[in-house]
Parts: sequence; structure tokens; C-alpha cells
Amino acid sequence: MSLEIYNLVSNIHDGENIDVTLGGFVTSIEKELGDKFVNVPLENISACDCPLIFIKSGGVEGEFKKIYKKFHEPYLFLSSGMHNSLAASMEILSFLKQNNLKGEILHGDIAGVAKRIKTFKAAVTAKKRINGKRFGVIGKPSDWLISSKVDYANARKTLGIVLLDLPLDEILSEIPLHNNVKNSYTEALQGKGFDQAEIQKALGIYSALKSIVGKYDLSGLTIRCFDLLSSLKSTGCAAVSILNSEGIICGCEGDVPALLSMVILHELSGEPVFMANPSRINTRDNEVVFAHCTLPLCMADSYALDTHFESGIGVGIKGLIREGPATIFKLSSSLKEHFVSSGKILENLNERNLCRTQIRLKLDADVSCFLKTPLGNHHLICKGSYAGAVAEFLNLLPPAK
Repeated sequence: MSLEIYNLVSNIHDGENIDVTLGGFVTSIEKELGDKFVNVPLENISACDCPLIFIKSGGVEGEFKKIYKKFHEPYLFLSSGMHNSLAASMEILSFLKQNNLKGEILHGDIAGVAKRIKTFKAAVTAKKRINGKRFGVIGKPSDWLISSKVDYANARKTLGIVLLDLPLDEILSEIPLHNNVKNSYTEALQGKGFDQAEIQKALGIYSALKSIVGKYDLSGLTIRCFDLLSSLKSTGCAAVSILNSEGIICGCEGDVPALLSMVILHELSGEPVFMANPSRINTRDNEVVFAHCTLPLCMADSYALDTHFESGIGVGIKGLIREGPATIFKLSSSLKEHFVSSGKILENLNERNLCRTQIRLKLDADVSCFLKTPLGNHHLICKGSYAGAVAEFLNLLPPAK
């Protein structure tokens, strides 16, 4: 994506002199970004994904008022410390706020300005990639997800995501037809020394889900996986693990808000995402233990196979995730609220009374919110610090209805 920029300078100033004096300012930002700005004329602004508005001088406020409707929210103003640039930017942003429009002034430390531009660009890029993608909801959400109903039309309007209901029976009918998909992930599972009959059932579910993804042109799915316990005497844990490792975003239990959260976090970070339950909260140390029986195989430094925790059958994944920076995120079912925090993975646990993959995290945000204002049970975790990018992405969205 280009770094498009629209320049505003007062005609009472010497434009050439201003360009000379601002040359070092612009070059320094470009060096930090590792990219160059592209000047865009006003008539082409509507085609730009994320144009910066460079307020080069004071005296441009009236001109901006004439043209501001040609831009879209959030307005991002680049301001230098010369030629009354900052004063003009502040007046303009005050005008936008009076009209209930979102905007921000980028000013000050060059490295900080470049970081904000990068974050904004990443959010816009992710929003553009997500728009129009299709995701399957196979078998409806699990009965216990009583606070997780999503309005599909709202998801389309707000996120640009298309949600498609598919019957679980279609997966069951596909399994006998597609049970031989082979790749490095399936071969690795077969080499783990686990019950081969159980692995074959798990890989049959994986093959069927992969077939459905191709059949309906899906970018991912969530599946009512607990119903597989009775119908197939197996689970979807391994299937979901492999698909996520292949970049096909997959969630468990038909949890649609969790799926949407996974999509956003993956697109912003480029990292695989672990969907997990908060299992234990330590408010004194601001820590949370998260656990689940599936995670992207490519997210684990190593993993072993075990049964599914609750049922004791099937193939669950017991993975070890490297300690270090992490991001925790959850979008509410209304798409109006969210939780996001940076944190640190402190250790992997090995407890028999929790789901198979277990990690203890220390969060930057106050963990007491899980006990006072939770947004459902499942939360989404990726390695790396992307809380700022998540907040930026959500700021780009139109209001949910």
C-alpha cells in the first residue's frame, strides 16, 4: 500500500521556501518508515486507502473546511513544528470534533510519528483484506454460548465479513469422500505415536472441513465441534489445529464472536491465533491462565497428542508456546465492545484438570474486567505486541448498529 499524502499550504506563504525548510522533516519520516510518500491531488483522494493530510502551514483552515467531505474518517494530520502547522492542525481537528468526526494529529518525535503511521497503515491494510471474505458457521453455536449471538448483517456492514450457515450433516457426509489429504502437518500427527485409529478419524474431519472450505470459497470457519463426540466419537481439535496452521482461520464450538476476533487479530499480526478459555484469574499479580485442546500447530515450539479434555476421546493438542510478548483480544457479539491487552506469556502449565494446551500470562490491562465486565468466555491470543494495531483497526470501523 502506498503512503499517500495530500499537502495543504496557505497561498500567502512562499510554497517553495516551505518545501525547502520541511524537506528534512519529511525525509526523516520516510527513512523511519522505510518508504516514500506519494503526493496525491485532491481529485484522486477518494481512491486512496489511507491518505495523510500534511498541514504545511497556518492559514489553511478555511480551505480545509471547503474540502473535508472529500476525505473519510479517521482524518490523519501530519504536522511539523514550523510555519504554524501545529496551530492550524489543532483548529482543524477541533472543527472535526464539533462535527462528530474522528481524527488525530501526528506531531513531535519522528520515530513516534512513523510508528503511528505504520500502525495506521497496518490497520487499513487489514480492513481492506478482510472486506468481502466468507466464513462458515457449521452447525450453529454451541448451546452454552448464550451471550454470543451475532447479527450477520451487522457483521457484513461493520467488518465487511460474510457469514454463511452450513449444516453439520454436510461435514459428516464429506468425511467418507475426503480422508486422504496429506501434507507435513498430517504426516507429523501420524508420527507422534498416538492411537492411529483416532488420528485417522481426526484427519477425516480435517479433510472434510478442507473440502467444505474449497466448496464454498471460505477463508475460515467455526464448527459446533462437541456434536462430533456423539456422531463420530471424535473431536475437531486436530482438524482446527491444522487448518489454522495453513492460514485458514478456524474456531471451535460455533463461537462467531471468537471467530471474528481471530480473523482481525490474524490479519493485523500475521501470526497464528490461539482460541482459549480463561481458566484461572489472579487479580493480585494481574495474571490469567488460558487453556484449550487445540491451537495452531505452527504456533507451538513443540507439541504432543492427548485426548480431548472434557470427553477423554479423540485427539487433542498439548502444545508448548514460547514465553514472551503476546496480545489478548476479544470482540463482543454486538461488535460494539472489545477487550484488548498486551501481555507476556510467562510459562506453560501441565495440569490434568484443564484443557490440554495451558499458558499463564501477565496482562497489561486490569484482569478484574474478566470478573466484572466479561465479553463471553473464549479469548484470542497471538505472539507479539499488537494491542495498538487492534485499537487502530477498531477505530476505522463504522459504528455497529
